[in-house]
Amino acid sequence: MTSPTLLCVHAHPDDEALFTAGISAHYGALGYNVVLITCTDGRLGFDAHARPGNDPRHESDATACTRAGELQRSAQLVGFTRSLMLGYRDSGMAGWAQNHEPGAFVNADVESVARLIAAVIDETNAAVVVTYDENGFYGHPDHIRANVVTRRAIELADAAQRLYYPVVPRGVLADFKAGANAQGLSLPAWILDAVPDTPDELVATVMDVTSFATQKQEAIAAHASQIDNLDLVTMDQKLFTLLFGIEYYQRAWSRHNAKQDDTDLFGGL
Repeated sequence: MTSPTLLCVHAHPDDEALFTAGISAHYGALGYNVVLITCTDGRLGFDAHARPGNDPRHESDATACTRAGELQRSAQLVGFTRSLMLGYRDSGMAGWAQNHEPGAFVNADVESVARLIAAVIDETNAAVVVTYDENGFYGHPDHIRANVVTRRAIELADAAQRLYYPVVPRGVLADFKAGANAQGLSLPAWILDAVPDTPDELVATVMDVTSFATQKQEAIAAHASQIDNLDLVTMDQKLFTLLFGIEYYQRAWSRHNAKQDDTDLFGGL
């Protein structure tokens, strides 16, 4: 009997560690096939001189190479059995000049990317697909594009049965931010700018992945070039587990009436 397959569609190297590392580690430990698609090369992350992607001195080609290696190490840490990079250029944050480059992911043809993802869904027989919500979790253009192309891929694919978005309830994020502020920690934009506007009743699945918190923290650490996440790596385990020990998922689509998925994305399949 073929093992079930989980597919996570992410925008950049390190997103797999930050957003869905708990479920990939969990299902990987159970022997499931856990597949990762990373849409961009992450070239506009911090370079070796700690310069952001919109700095005119930024070394984008070298950064892309560094981040590819970091992605490989992280993916292995959190249970992925297969990792694919689509190779589109990182588009940068909203308003950056790189948003307008022809090779940027935000300018990629939706149908072409969706067909690539749909082919992976069907080739791996991925029943459960996970990506960001319509706001890209915190408004990043590449995250929003990942939502658009994945939604279209679901329409094209035959194997997919469910689509989920990682979300964070308001209270959890507020408590985490307060704890980090009390310790004088610096938090990255994806936390500071997150809009936790998913009503509690739309949280379909709650995954207790506390036992994988250490692996998640190690995976974030593997992306050492991304210095904005440094305090997530060094913070105490109790505070880290507050945000990363439980993962919450909104069921965005289901081919059939979904049941029994309150603590298992594959429940009832």
